[in-house]
Amino acid sequence: MKISNATQIRNFAVAGHNGCGKTTLCDLMLFKAGAVDRLGSVDNKTSVSDFTPDEQEKRSSIYASFMNCDWKDHKFFFTDTPGYSEFIGETISAFRSCGFAVVVVDAVEGLQIGASRAMKLAREFKLPRAIFVNRLDRERADFDTVLSHLADAYGKNLCVPVTVPVGKEGSLSKVISVLGSKGDDIPADLKDTVADYKSRIMDAVAETDEELMMRYLDGEELSDEEIAKGLHDAVFAGSIVPVFAGCTSKDIGVSELMDSFINLMPNPLERVRASEDGVDVVPQEDGDAAAYVFKSAIDPFIGQMAYMRVLTGKIACNSDMLNLNKGSKERVGQLVLLQGKTQIPVDEVCPGCIVGVAKLKDTSTGNTLGASRNNHAMPKQVYPNPVISFAIYATKSGEEDKINSGLLRLAECDPTLRLTRNDETHESILSGMGEQHINNAIKNLKATSKVDVRLELPKIPYRETIQGKGEASYRHKKQSGGHGQFAEVHLRMEPFEGGYEFVNAIVGGAIPKNFIPAVEKGVNEAMQRGPLAGCVVENMRVTVYDGKYHDVDSSEMAFKIATRHAFKDAMAKSHPALLEPIMNVKVTIPDMYTGDINGNLNHKRGRILGMSMVDGLQVLEAEVPAAEIQKYATELRSMTQGQGSFEQEFVRYETVPGNVMTEIINKFKAENEEEE
Repeated sequence: MKISNATQIRNFAVAGHNGCGKTTLCDLMLFKAGAVDRLGSVDNKTSVSDFTPDEQEKRSSIYASFMNCDWKDHKFFFTDTPGYSEFIGETISAFRSCGFAVVVVDAVEGLQIGASRAMKLAREFKLPRAIFVNRLDRERADFDTVLSHLADAYGKNLCVPVTVPVGKEGSLSKVISVLGSKGDDIPADLKDTVADYKSRIMDAVAETDEELMMRYLDGEELSDEEIAKGLHDAVFAGSIVPVFAGCTSKDIGVSELMDSFINLMPNPLERVRASEDGVDVVPQEDGDAAAYVFKSAIDPFIGQMAYMRVLTGKIACNSDMLNLNKGSKERVGQLVLLQGKTQIPVDEVCPGCIVGVAKLKDTSTGNTLGASRNNHAMPKQVYPNPVISFAIYATKSGEEDKINSGLLRLAECDPTLRLTRNDETHESILSGMGEQHINNAIKNLKATSKVDVRLELPKIPYRETIQGKGEASYRHKKQSGGHGQFAEVHLRMEPFEGGYEFVNAIVGGAIPKNFIPAVEKGVNEAMQRGPLAGCVVENMRVTVYDGKYHDVDSSEMAFKIATRHAFKDAMAKSHPALLEPIMNVKVTIPDMYTGDINGNLNHKRGRILGMSMVDGLQVLEAEVPAAEIQKYATELRSMTQGQGSFEQEFVRYETVPGNVMTEIINKFKAENEEEE
């Protein structure tokens, strides 16, 4: 089988809030197109999309799932994406691979944060968008209310219905086309509404071309072909987002939605992308082929599977390609189309196709494959920072390396999962987008690497510093037969915003030059584990200004020991303080939760910096100590019933308040007494 006509391909991602019916829509499209012989069901655990045991158990999407079908002489490639913010990496990867986005909105709940997030992502990726208002047969479902939410969030003239429902809630019977329905096809109570929507669509159509605009303003009637092309151009430019009404449970409005993909949405040859070096990659069916690897996954039977979108040219099975990022050659073996968990072999694919290929030896997520060096590597995708972290420990001694290598393989497949080593706290840190995300990764680690791990909240990497000046001296003297140990060191310290500076102010040879490096090394060692809570010390200038030595008993070790003691004593006299990491936090929530979230952040010693309305949602920006928001992802989800999300970024270190500092120091002393 070969797929060679790119103009007949439509490639899209289905996104929205969790529980809005995305997966049901994907299953229904497959069934209507004849790609499957029975309709899949999330509740019956027969969905083509949600096929993993975890997804079937939760009745919710965790991974992006790839599907394809034929519809009216066209080929659809589409991706069902998770609605939970914790799995946003899957959605971002899917958006990177598609040509347009279909955002599903629940007709009862209205514009929820998952739909807003999808609209925002599509805008950032410069993707045309369509909105499908689902579940209009439900009690309290209201198409007009959803349109009002969309108008408040994006403006009245951006999101315009192209189909409208006939009937409401249980009496929903069908949808009618705003442009295609005429006269008796339109119920009397909808005539004015349909006329208004049609006028708004025609305004958008006319604005795509000056000649059309002049003819439209002169009252001339435009042909159906001109309207269709103008609407396609308006959707492609993002100046209009078509809104479709429907109900997947009754199969109402879905055929009209699928038809619109053919009529309104772009084919893969229309999308020009900029490469990493700024060159425009103009897709074409001929010439040197190129494909972008937007996702990888570990298959339990065949190993690593790479998922790629063909950008330009045609790629055949068993062909040689070049990894443009690494300069290495790759052998592309059997190409497969994806139908959920089913893999369908294909011999050749063209621009717009989504295919999987196994056992690429040196290619990972974000790499571009090209037929020659004439191709250009595409820019790598940027993913959001993790919002929750855990220290990870091996349950069985000796399995640390096995755990690290297993987690690194998982992180290669999921760029929102990160494994780092904190040299200050000496912990391996696993970070992700939420507790579910982390737990899912640990479950996969156990399945693939056969290891057990223990998760704990990571230690906060506090820092120690001084707020005043201090001096101290220490004489180290030890006699134990033969050569003894002798060194005396006088240190002065003061605050220094430049980070750290060591000053040698010895005059007259009080300490010989050959022992000064030992003094500096002693200072450096003391700064790695400060006297307050065993943390790294920073922002000080340390001066050695006097001392004594012995011709026989002095040594580098003696001077290091004396320096460490002098450092500790001098620091105690210099008004020591603890510093804590401060995070910039942006919390996105529906307006109804603003008061609760505001109060909660204040309770966490947070400082509210400002509030703004973005896409119909409140965005609170605050600075909060890292220690206070270690499990904020879980707390926020609980406080907002899954309607809130947040992102965080390190800003700076700040002095810890006195009462909090006392608690930290006392806890450190208690833990060290237990160890001793």
